[in-house]
Amino acid sequence: MTDGAAIADGAGNDGVLPDDALLRAVFTDLGAGLYLTDRAGVVTAVNAQAVTLLGRPAAGLLGADAHDLLHRDAGGGTIPRPGCELLAVLEHGHAARGESAMFLDGSGRLLPVAWSASPIRQEGQIRGTAVLFIDATQRLAAARRQADQLTALEALTGRLTAITEITTVLTQTLDVDEALARLGRLIVPRLADWAAVDLYTGPQDVRRITVAPPSDHRSDLVWQGPLPPVTEASRAPLARVLRGGEALLLGPDELAAPADAPLAAAHGELFAAFGAASAIVAPLRTARQVLGALTVARADPARPFDAADLTLIADIGRRAGLAVDNARLFGQQRDVARTMQRHLLAPLPQVNHLRMSARYQPAPEGSQVGGDWYDAFLLPDGVTALVIGDVAGHDLKAAADMAQLRNMTRSLMWDRREPPSLVVDRLDKAMSAITDIPMATMILARVEGPEGGPWQLHWTSAGHPPPLLITEDGHARYLEASQNLLMGARLQEEPRHDAVEPLPARSTLLLYTDGLIEAPGADLEAGMNRLRRHAAALARHPVDEVCDQIVERMPTGGTDDIALLALRLPGPGEGA
Repeated sequence: MTDGAAIADGAGNDGVLPDDALLRAVFTDLGAGLYLTDRAGVVTAVNAQAVTLLGRPAAGLLGADAHDLLHRDAGGGTIPRPGCELLAVLEHGHAARGESAMFLDGSGRLLPVAWSASPIRQEGQIRGTAVLFIDATQRLAAARRQADQLTALEALTGRLTAITEITTVLTQTLDVDEALARLGRLIVPRLADWAAVDLYTGPQDVRRITVAPPSDHRSDLVWQGPLPPVTEASRAPLARVLRGGEALLLGPDELAAPADAPLAAAHGELFAAFGAASAIVAPLRTARQVLGALTVARADPARPFDAADLTLIADIGRRAGLAVDNARLFGQQRDVARTMQRHLLAPLPQVNHLRMSARYQPAPEGSQVGGDWYDAFLLPDGVTALVIGDVAGHDLKAAADMAQLRNMTRSLMWDRREPPSLVVDRLDKAMSAITDIPMATMILARVEGPEGGPWQLHWTSAGHPPPLLITEDGHARYLEASQNLLMGARLQEEPRHDAVEPLPARSTLLLYTDGLIEAPGADLEAGMNRLRRHAAALARHPVDEVCDQIVERMPTGGTDDIALLALRLPGPGEGA
């Protein structure tokens, strides 16, 4: 280099290079490693920082082929010359840079470097390269830490997502077997290669409820069913968990341990059939008791469960335990409610000249019991009384309110022979005075007439949907007279009124609650028209079939209870 040598895009305002002494000072004291090569890639110059970073004396670098001496892949192997990015600078004459190359230092260790290489040109010809590099160990370590944190965050997000989905699935049904089958399908293969759930069905009785097999095995009911009892002496993982122990992480040694009890042998059959290099057995637990155990396994030795997996599966076990407990409590409540409903909805009376049938269908999301009811009974004067009513709600409170109102209605009807409207007036006043029932609707009716007919319906309505009368020839119409305010409104200043309607021979009378005619997204008139069409089509069917068909044909998805009471009048000579 000489003073005044021109450069294409120089580093001075006058476009000339500094003197040789200054250039040598920059080369020598540069804070990064720098080496120069000739056109063949042989090192022709090296600065002090490069000597330090590479742990090689200058004499060992000068005259050496830079690629053969220094350039390595991530595993320490020599990079093929056609694939070396640094050599490509000599070949194509374009500057290049990299953030994670490996140079082999003098001790034989790999030095991570970030580098920049530029071609050296003279008179338009490539004469060599200048390679500038720094130690990237800390940068790569930071990148690895960041990648590890990102991986951990992704794993945590995956676990939280799994927990959310599993919780949702477990709360979507109150059927224990179905909930646990869905749980198995979520766990496999997302978290494990296979899974099984065992539940207590008695103080010592255990049953395998579900098995989610590996993807290459078909689901087989042979694995489900009763299991041997839990024994106090057994130290096997399943027995320990079912006796109240914490979740257990099992490695190859624990999985290979010989069975010490029949229950352990039955558990081992699953591991033998499906394979397992790692497994977790976690309790299905509530605050009061252990309800069962969840077993999950992985067959790949390279992907064993760890402590984080143990925590996750233990949490899933707790959530599954709560879901099982809730389902069982609901089942107990449902059984109580059904028993209560059977007692509240008394059997229909046997009246020679009348045919009656009734149906009750609880609200889909209720407690299998509610505030809708029907009733029919004989009065002292031989008249048959009919009642259909609806107390707000479809839970046990509504059922209790309904029971009060039903008993009061029976008592008042039995006490005096008077029009239905007067009975409902007295019932409304009594309801407000001695119960906490807020409001209710009702139709109270008397079916009057001698055994051979003719008959008439004498009734009053307290805010209830009108009766539907269907004649034998299929003509159906609503009896919309006698509409009064519902009970509990406390706005009735004048006495309620009654209506009387002839009941033709072989006609059918339907009393129902609004759950039968209300459907999501449809107006009430559409529901009433639908009921009228269906009832007309069933005019000559037996009365039991009329009830079944109407309940079946009306749209599903409603949120209210349904009560239905049907009365069929006899034809001439059919009274006895």
